[in-house]
Amino acid sequence: MATDNNTGKLYLIPTTLGEVEPLEVLPLSIKRAIENLDFYIVENEKTVRRFIKRISPKKSQPSLKIQVLNKYTLPEEIPTFITPCLNGHDVGIISEAGCPGVADPGADVVAIAHEKGIKVVPLVGPSSILLALMASGMNGQSFAFNGYLPIDKADKKKELKNLEKRSKELDQSQIFMETPYRNDKLLADITAMLSPNTLLCVACDITLPTETIKTQSIAQWKGAKIDLHKRPTIFILHAQ
Repeated sequence: MATDNNTGKLYLIPTTLGEVEPLEVLPLSIKRAIENLDFYIVENEKTVRRFIKRISPKKSQPSLKIQVLNKYTLPEEIPTFITPCLNGHDVGIISEAGCPGVADPGADVVAIAHEKGIKVVPLVGPSSILLALMASGMNGQSFAFNGYLPIDKADKKKELKNLEKRSKELDQSQIFMETPYRNDKLLADITAMLSPNTLLCVACDITLPTETIKTQSIAQWKGAKIDLHKRPTIFILHAQ
């Protein structure tokens, strides 16, 4: 799987969004990539080894050469992660969930790969952001992903108001997320802080058996009962 000039490629390998049989949501191209790659850049070595074993049970685990990329990784270490590519080996990036490089530290490695002239190959797989937008019924022509909102309540209110204003002015869907154990608190804050007519989509456990995706007004969400605690969730708002 190496290029003609003996420089390896950097494969961006999506994984599942939770505990589900991998090949129910991932194409065979992922299985083929896993079977042909021994060098990996990952967020969590233990979960990736388990993922690889489920995708390709016969693959030799001792042969895997894994570099860990997370919030504790020193910036000066990152360029060394693609050294195998420069030596003719293909390398795969696997994030903890979903697509590498999207709301994910893998983007730093991809940027360096482009600087070094290494071919980057994105593979097809589930993205909670895109799947939530698809199912929201909101504007898929103009949208913005805003990552995590501030934790401080005053800062959070200011940001939510800014997103609501931007959505109305630009007719733009505003996408954001929260650490799963704070989901219920965020939903309570949203319903208390935003206009009753603003639409909100709450999409949780996407692709899992417990998947729930619902779009309704803030006024309707105030009377709703939904448990989002520790469930991976995407929020999308659109002001009317």
